Amino acid sequence: MCRNIKPLFNFAPPATDADIRAAALQFVRKIAGTRAPSKQNTDAFERAVEEIYQSSKRMLDGLVATTPPRDRARFEELKRLRFKKAAAR
Repeated sequence: MCRNIKPLFNFAPPATDADIRAAALQFVRKIAGTRAPSKQNTDAFERAVEEIYQSSKRMLDGLVATTPPRDRARFEELKRLRFKKAAAR
């Protein structure tokens, strides 16, 4: 599951709130060991997603880049090429 969490800092265009929330959701799913919580655990699950989203947002807003932003499209393309190369082995 966590393989789907993408780096979010120092990219052009910058990460959106939806990107940050999706990463928080993936993290909570991994920790909980389930894709969807039971009805009894929904509140705790959603609260954890919100708290991690807020914490991640604060962190990303507070980080200072020392290098120019990376091109997100180029980063994703290189990632796809590495995946194809690994799958071909």
